[in-house]
Amino acid sequence: MRWSDRCRQAARLLRLLPAVLLLAACVDMRPYAGNPGGAAPRLVLPPAYRIAVPPPQQALLTDAGAQAFARELAEALQANEVPAAATDPNPLDWPLTVTAERQGQAVRPRYELRDADGVSLGTAEGQAVPLRLWGGEAAAQFKAVAVADAPAVAELLGRVEAARKASDPAALAGKGPMRIRLAGVKGAPGDGNTSLNARMRDFLIKLGYLPQDGAEGATYAVQGDVKAVDVPGGQQRIELQWIVSRRDGHELGRVVQLNEVPRGTLNGLWGDVAYVVAEQAAGGIREVLQNAVLPPEEAPKPAAAAAAPPEPPPPAPRGRAG
Repeated sequence: MRWSDRCRQAARLLRLLPAVLLLAACVDMRPYAGNPGGAAPRLVLPPAYRIAVPPPQQALLTDAGAQAFARELAEALQANEVPAAATDPNPLDWPLTVTAERQGQAVRPRYELRDADGVSLGTAEGQAVPLRLWGGEAAAQFKAVAVADAPAVAELLGRVEAARKASDPAALAGKGPMRIRLAGVKGAPGDGNTSLNARMRDFLIKLGYLPQDGAEGATYAVQGDVKAVDVPGGQQRIELQWIVSRRDGHELGRVVQLNEVPRGTLNGLWGDVAYVVAEQAAGGIREVLQNAVLPPEEAPKPAAAAAAPPEPPPPAPRGRAG
């Protein structure tokens, strides 16, 4: 395809994107504001992270058994005041990896906790389980193992938290520009993943945020997801989602961009297309973050009543002329 043809097709995408984004901007995101999500409401002081428990891949379990054990373990951790969820980790989650090693006629689970940057924070050993019971994958057995091992994981987490607070008590103080983990873009054709991520970084900086690659010190995260779907008529539907989440794993909102372009238009360099896409999406991301930081009930209220002048005092009674 000639460059001039490509430029004309890209220009068509640039003209249509703002109109699509206008639809996304009309979405009411206020219901997300101030919603703690997950186990946070019942915690007196919720930690500034969530523990993600994905289905274990090396625990001598079937896929169904791995999913069932992840659910039981997450529930047992919640019962131990640990904000946990049986899910693949979001950009700011701390993943808990479960493995299992056979020891004769028994199986011993092992739990490794990592921070959101993938750095190992420590391990905890579970109690030995008879091989036939572990392999049976019964729900009651999984629940018993999770209940027995959750306190060891909670103790590990407590040691990690104590060490972090002792070494950097202001790590999560929230001072200075808002730090946002820019967790990358996936699924785009051509160089879209790299170009979209780079341009989004530029526009977040222009809006006064401090984007970073790692999770340490970040309060929120933004990650992009792109799907290119072939549709009739030689067209391709480009579906972009910018997902905004916070440290406890709660998703605050999404900025969605949709458009159809001639098939293959974006299989190479995105160039100015990435620029316009990121510029428009950054405004939606700012709206999501503003709603999260300032719930409606905290918005300034007009002081109409206070502005009313006081009523004048009643007139003094007249005395009779003497």
